[in-house]
Amino acid sequence: MKKLTVFLLSSVLLFGAAACSEQAKTTADAPAANEGTVQAPEAEDTEQAKADAESELRRQQLNADIKAREERNNALNQGQAEGRPDEDLASQVRSKLEANIPNGQLTVEVEDDAVTVAGTVPNQDQLNKIESLAKEIKGVKTVTVNATVAKPQ
Repeated sequence: MKKLTVFLLSSVLLFGAAACSEQAKTTADAPAANEGTVQAPEAEDTEQAKADAESELRRQQLNADIKAREERNNALNQGQAEGRPDEDLASQVRSKLEANIPNGQLTVEVEDDAVTVAGTVPNQDQLNKIESLAKEIKGVKTVTVNATVAKPQ
C-alpha cells in the first residue's frame, strides 16, 4: 500500500512539473519565447488560426477559461490581484490575445506577475495592442513585448 501511495504521489508531481513547463501559446505553431530569430508564418497557418479564434465556439471556450480562472481566484485568493499563480495569468493573457489578435502566433510566459509575449503578428496595429490587452488581466504588473510584425508568406 505504501508503494502504491508513493507511486501515485510521485506520478502526480511529475505530471505537475511537466505541465508547468509548457508555454501558453495562441497557436500550436507559435514560436518559443526564447527562440532567437522568428520567421514569418505561412499564410495558411495564420488563416487557420484566425478562423479558429473567430469561431463562436472558440470564443465561448476562451471566455469560459477566463471566467473559471477569475472565479477560482475569487474563491482561493479573495479576488486579489496579488499572489495569482503565473500559470493562471499566462492562460488568461493567452486567451485575451487569441480572442483579440486571432491571426497572431504568440507565446506568453509569466514569471512573478511579469508577462513576456513573443512571436509574430501580421501588422503594427496588432503589435501595438499586445501590451494594453495583457494589462487588462488582473495581476499583470509589467508586460515585455518581444513580438515582431511578420506578414504571412
